Amino acid sequence: MSRKPELSFWQIWNMCFGFLGIQFGFALQNANVSRIFQTLGADVTDIPALWIAAPLTGLLVQPIVGYWSDRTWNRLGRRRPYFLAGAVLATLALLAMPNSPALWMAAGLLWVLDASINISMEPFRAFVGDQLPPRQRPLGYAMQSFFIGLGAIVASALPWLLAHAGVDNVGAAGVIPDTVKYAFYIGGAVLLCSVLWTVLFTREYPPEILLGFEQGDEHAAPVAAATIDRHAAWRNAVVWCSAGIVGVLLISHYNLQRDLYILAGSLIAYGLAQAWLGRSRGNGMLTQVLGDLHHMPDAMRRLAWVQFFSWFALFAMWIYTTAAVTEVHFGSTDPHSVAYNDGANWVGVLFAAYNGFAALAALVIPLMVRRWGLRISHLLNLWVGGIALLSFLFIRDPHWLLLSMVGVGFAWASILSLPYALLSDNLPAAKMGVYMGIFNFFIVIPQLLAASVLGMLLKTFFHSQPIWALALGGGSLLVAGLFTLRVREPATHSP
Repeated sequence: MSRKPELSFWQIWNMCFGFLGIQFGFALQNANVSRIFQTLGADVTDIPALWIAAPLTGLLVQPIVGYWSDRTWNRLGRRRPYFLAGAVLATLALLAMPNSPALWMAAGLLWVLDASINISMEPFRAFVGDQLPPRQRPLGYAMQSFFIGLGAIVASALPWLLAHAGVDNVGAAGVIPDTVKYAFYIGGAVLLCSVLWTVLFTREYPPEILLGFEQGDEHAAPVAAATIDRHAAWRNAVVWCSAGIVGVLLISHYNLQRDLYILAGSLIAYGLAQAWLGRSRGNGMLTQVLGDLHHMPDAMRRLAWVQFFSWFALFAMWIYTTAAVTEVHFGSTDPHSVAYNDGANWVGVLFAAYNGFAALAALVIPLMVRRWGLRISHLLNLWVGGIALLSFLFIRDPHWLLLSMVGVGFAWASILSLPYALLSDNLPAAKMGVYMGIFNFFIVIPQLLAASVLGMLLKTFFHSQPIWALALGGGSLLVAGLFTLRVREPATHSP
């Protein structure tokens, strides 16, 4: 065969089913980690810094996993060994996190949980690019969005459902409620079983067959060797390290919000990576990843801005919705009060709702793409999501927030599918994994920025009112939509 054959509906179903469990764990994390932190004594302005584990582990883990999965082939295949290893580690973290006796332990387990989810998640993105021909890739990523939505519906609502089933929803001081504990136990079982389903009921093309498909595809993206300009790397090292050091000095001198050290430290870390690249004479993993980063396809470069503003908004929503809704819509900031825990459970329902609407949106988005193309469809979905987040400023009845979740759901489903469909046709099969990992930089960098500046912005301009973090997120989605206009529509997906 010179061309990659199309797969049946059920084959695509099986290869995407594992995302049900991955998102089950991810949704439990998003809906409950801020609640766990506040229960263990965290102040609302410290929450972004405690969440730093999520983007930082993605920044480190995904390119490494992508690089090695491109080079792996054994009895389980190319990507599936990473699905399985990540699922086992994430399951163990889900069992341990709600039993954390102290804040530092919960923060540490968030690192383990997020790193483990990332080990499984990145190869799943490359898996679709490996297995499906270009015409079916939008369907494959939409199917992933469907399972993401389906898994997150139940995961996000689990504490609320368990509370209505009679499980204790309010713990003693410093103790995680039983509703959260049992939700995490159930999540661990679902995550492991669903990933096992994909591992057992799918197969992968060996590397030599993938290469044959690519050689037979006249539209395939060429494989370019990573070339390194070491003089430029040294110049970049000086610039980035200097910027980070100046930032540290300014933060210290003016006694600025300490979360800003995250941003300054990130600049120094990138500068040190450039310095290592400048002195390196080998061709190892870091050299290749940084080289591919500097020579990324133009489509990825343009999509980076779309992803940046999209994920800044999502991170703001995940870490501040609980604090915003419990304070504004339920009138409590005390994590040990009945009102706060009722509000936190309702946030779980809202998160379940937007994931449910995302599952429905995954069925609608392919029709939108057929009518308007990938680019305009993504723009419309981002704008609907932006308006939905801004509506939190005006809605006071928490039940009406379910309407806002319709827009958030469409934006979420679109963010999880259309950028990857726009990108995958521009990537060579031999580097699909590493480029998908590099693409993740533009997911985690905005989250690092959000973790650095959101606390300061709220304290400085909005009297530490978390509802304004959601408004900033809404505005960020509107900007992301505008940047979508700079992305070229692939010829194979033009309406």
